[in-house]
Amino acid sequence: MKETLIDIKERRSCRKYTAEPVRRGDLEKVLEAGTYAPTGHGSQSPRMVVVTDAAQMKELSILNGRVWGKSVDPFYGAPVAIFVLADKEAPTPLQDASLVMGNLMLAAHAVGLASCWINRGKEMFELPEGQAILKRWRIDPVRYEGLGICIIGHAAAGGVTQAKPRKADYIIYA
Repeated sequence: MKETLIDIKERRSCRKYTAEPVRRGDLEKVLEAGTYAPTGHGSQSPRMVVVTDAAQMKELSILNGRVWGKSVDPFYGAPVAIFVLADKEAPTPLQDASLVMGNLMLAAHAVGLASCWINRGKEMFELPEGQAILKRWRIDPVRYEGLGICIIGHAAAGGVTQAKPRKADYIIYA
């Protein structure tokens, strides 16, 4: 328990990555943690699509950047992107997929990797190009929608900032 609380407090988003590849064993541990996220009614409804291929990463980064309205790499040079998709037919699709994202980021930290939650997954996969990508991945674009993208890799210098102090009114006892 002590290590879990430390990981929760120490994990920070990384916005600058090295080119060092992620070891397959570490990636598998992170993905396994994602499969153990709580889901409504134990449905295990989200889907995770793992992308490590540089050409696919570039294609998806450009699409995400276009949605964002910026011509920068919104994946910050990370070598791995895990696309978490929510099942719209599940009782709690957004909650389920969000918990998967949280587990992925905490597990990445626990194995010594950096991570960041990248938004615009929903908007990416609503575009015709995004719908085509889902079909290419054998994912039903009518049933599944993008929730978030967990990028992971090794942090480059300056990629991670210190935690901000916690707000005094964060917790209210009623």
